Amino acid sequence: MKKLEALIVGIIGIILLLAFTVKHLESSSGATSDNTLTIYNWGDYIDPDLLKKFEKESGMKVSYETFDSNEAMFTKIQQGGTAYDIAIPSEYMIQKMMKEKLLLPIDHSKIKGLSKIDPRFLDQSFDVGNKFSIPYFWGTLGIIYNDKMVGDNPPEHWNDLWDKKYKNNIMLIDGAREVIGLSLNSLGDSLNSKNMKELEQAANKLNGLTPNIKAIVADEIKMYMIQNESAVAVTFSGEASEMLDGNENLHYVIPSEGSNLWFDNMVIPKTAKNFKGAYAFMNFMLRPENAAQNAEYVGYSTPNMDALKLLPDEIKEDEQFYPDEKTIEHLEVYKDLGAKWLGIYNDLFLQFKMYRK
Repeated sequence: MKKLEALIVGIIGIILLLAFTVKHLESSSGATSDNTLTIYNWGDYIDPDLLKKFEKESGMKVSYETFDSNEAMFTKIQQGGTAYDIAIPSEYMIQKMMKEKLLLPIDHSKIKGLSKIDPRFLDQSFDVGNKFSIPYFWGTLGIIYNDKMVGDNPPEHWNDLWDKKYKNNIMLIDGAREVIGLSLNSLGDSLNSKNMKELEQAANKLNGLTPNIKAIVADEIKMYMIQNESAVAVTFSGEASEMLDGNENLHYVIPSEGSNLWFDNMVIPKTAKNFKGAYAFMNFMLRPENAAQNAEYVGYSTPNMDALKLLPDEIKEDEQFYPDEKTIEHLEVYKDLGAKWLGIYNDLFLQFKMYRK
């Protein structure tokens, strides 16, 4: 019995020693839930100098992790392995995360600066009243072209992509919602369509685009377009901004008949532990000088009206990235289609890619 008691005491001692060691290591590295803010964001989607500035001002350490798709982000947060305090998903994914109860409601009494956000980008259908999200960036999906390679009539509409002169000279972004959506828009239909007839017509029309497609890629579009490897590409506005910086012959247009208007917003996942840090970071990013610095670094459009005033004229007056109200009226926000319809979009897109081969 004494041996058993001694064994139990020994085990308890080891557990206490391990707990003390872990606590000591956390303390010495500053890695505690109270003073570490864990952020989950897209790659290269914040000016690193802003993270350093936040650490200096707040006294907190930032642990920064990145994802390359909304779906990957969703899965990681759903699994709950990491206690993310802030994440920055897109609109349709915010809607899905709300349904799955993966987000915590935001206490607006702790938010400073929401009044600086353009009202057009608040109270969207995916988060009415911004109960779960705070705007971070916004942008569009459009066409980028090389004026040295397209001739006298550059593409301005989705239907222009089917012109035979672009044979083997168009790059598409590798996304089902984007590609099926542009075909739907070209037919005058919603990019959130749940009409099987409309979707089949869009898919059939896409098959006719096959001879013009040079590649269906992701981030590689930037390099290819900068290096004059293709005449035309379909891409997001922020990506286009980087391309324009790298090649003076490139231009970006938003088809007037309709396209995607997207939002990336800050949210607090249910895994969060450092609530003080989460609110401090959101307020930090709502400050006009910080939002402007971030917009200039990343290249995407800021929803912060006061930040917009601080940007250089060549940025804030560029309608390629800050389109007028008339253009915005014809844009649609992606909705969470649900598993069934998202599966249909993915299947149609996969069939299109297989048809190309």
